[in-house]
Amino acid sequence: MQTMPESGQPRRSELELALGEQINALVSATRALSERSAAHFHPQLQPAAFHIARWLYAFGPAKPSEVAEAVHMDRSSTSTLIGRMRSLGLLEASPNPEDRRSVIVGLSADGRERVAATLKDRGDVFRERTEDWPDDDLALLVGLLGRLTSAEPA
Repeated sequence: MQTMPESGQPRRSELELALGEQINALVSATRALSERSAAHFHPQLQPAAFHIARWLYAFGPAKPSEVAEAVHMDRSSTSTLIGRMRSLGLLEASPNPEDRRSVIVGLSADGRERVAATLKDRGDVFRERTEDWPDDDLALLVGLLGRLTSAEPA
């Protein structure tokens, strides 16, 4: 480890390395939670299916091409997952009223229930990890993460 400057404070480069380590730890923890959430949503589906379901839960029925763009997946993969989710009864499709050749997909009642239960499970994980934190600490973290994720890269 590098020596501390006379002020006793870590150098900027040491802080940036520590930030990188913590971001890597956050990404790893997030991936693990995403895997857990996907399995909770439906054990027969890959994790990307939960992203599709979560988007539909938040924004409502849409054309498969819109869903693919919104979740940043290629149309072919999205179409395959949508077909699998429909066969499991998690999604419903109806003709697009604007273009009868295409469809609109949305969550079925079972799909909505599963997403809601999975989101509750995810929320429980965050509550367990932060339940002893003062509100000011939680607000500070939310604010700092917001600043970090909205910052334009140099």
